[in-house]
Amino acid sequence: MSFGPDFASALAAAKRGDQEAQAHLYRAFQPKVLRYLLAQEPKDGEDLASEVWLGFGAGLDRFEGSESDLLCWIFTIARRRLIDHRRARARRHAVSVSIETLALPSDEFDPSSSLEHGEALSCLGMLPREWAEIVLLRVVAGLDSAEVANVTGRKAGTVRVIQKRALERLAELLSAKHEKAVTQ
Repeated sequence: MSFGPDFASALAAAKRGDQEAQAHLYRAFQPKVLRYLLAQEPKDGEDLASEVWLGFGAGLDRFEGSESDLLCWIFTIARRRLIDHRRARARRHAVSVSIETLALPSDEFDPSSSLEHGEALSCLGMLPREWAEIVLLRVVAGLDSAEVANVTGRKAGTVRVIQKRALERLAELLSAKHEKAVTQ
């Protein structure tokens, strides 16, 4: 969902405390944030998304920038909450849930592609964590390589290289799964 030329007025209204404008921003960005976090931490993704929106509300009055800048800022908050969560879990020695148990709630979810979607997600868990994060930010969040670079602290060229390698590896994994299914 893109605001287009209405973004500046929606942002200004949200900063003034207009609940309808704030709700509109939430509805526009929450599905992507939730999918990103659920793909990273299926068990705790919803709780992390709540924390993202608390951080968003706390810092909204200081935010300046475009719609793209806002999306990057929201995903930077999400990524930092995720990192904090993983650090806390490492101190607690908790065990995480497999990415294969992931179910993505969304109004935009296409049931006709659910089989391929589920297979791709299960293969995503076989990639290095950094690669999976890049793919999720590019595909699920819809960020371009410069925005992903901004969120992750990498260079845009590095993001493109990682994405290319990750997608090639995903294609190999999916192909191997399909070949195995055909021979059985």
